Amino acid sequence: MTLRTQIAGSMVALVTPMQRDGQVDHGALRALVDWHIESGTDAIIAVGTTGESSTLDVAEHMAVVTAVVHQVAGRLPVIAGTGANATDEAITLTRLAHSVGADAALSVTPYYNKPPQEGLRRHYAAIAEACELPLILYNVPGRTGCDLLPETVGKLLDFPHVVGIKEAGGNQERMRALLELGRGVVVYSGDDATARESMLLGVRGDISVTANVAPAAMHKMCAAAMAGDAQEALRWDAPLGALHRDLFCQPSPIPVKWCLQQMGRIPSGLRLPLVPLGAEFEPRMRDALAEAGITFGEAAQ
Repeated sequence: MTLRTQIAGSMVALVTPMQRDGQVDHGALRALVDWHIESGTDAIIAVGTTGESSTLDVAEHMAVVTAVVHQVAGRLPVIAGTGANATDEAITLTRLAHSVGADAALSVTPYYNKPPQEGLRRHYAAIAEACELPLILYNVPGRTGCDLLPETVGKLLDFPHVVGIKEAGGNQERMRALLELGRGVVVYSGDDATARESMLLGVRGDISVTANVAPAAMHKMCAAAMAGDAQEALRWDAPLGALHRDLFCQPSPIPVKWCLQQMGRIPSGLRLPLVPLGAEFEPRMRDALAEAGITFGEAAQ
């Protein structure tokens, strides 16, 4: 598989369905995978940060990745979330993801540690040297407390397994700087609110929270934007604007799991320290779903 040609478009940062007691619901997980394939989703990220990777142990983490790989059965690419704030753990997760058949790994910058740029370079270099799986870097400074700068990304492109970056800062100047690195690097948006604009600049897709609840619309928006059709992309994106915003009214994935539960797609489970959506946020989430044409118990078409 060539990541540069086969992984692009609307890539769902898939939630991990859980029962009320916090146990992973593998039946709901398999059903979500099939729904995304039917809806045109272009790739699935299994156990990324939206998939509550920070509260799954290694065995649970890999069981979910394995289940997604098996359910997909080669119908679209599967990217495994393998990031960790310990480099050795990130290496272990990346090797395991490779062993169960994932197509690529998405590795978030170490969180809380706040490594300097040289620490980030060495962290990713160690993963790239130890693992053969194509590696997508993931920068989300608002959640991790550190910022992977373009010049550091440029240094990491010396490693052939480093093939792309998910940039979730929502800054178009940063996107331009990453695109200007050249050298075959693939840049993905990790910010739904600015993804359309980023793809019109040349970004190759959106690793999306919104795609969890509106997969068909996100696929069509991404396809139009990557084709350079700004008007068509806006036509699909405009009704999703409230979702792009309000799916972060509380820390993700609290709002998106509430929406999916209301849609009848998953049970209501989350793991502490996350808690259910506050009642005061429910009206705005209902309004955002309605604006996107999604009704309770009915998936987006």
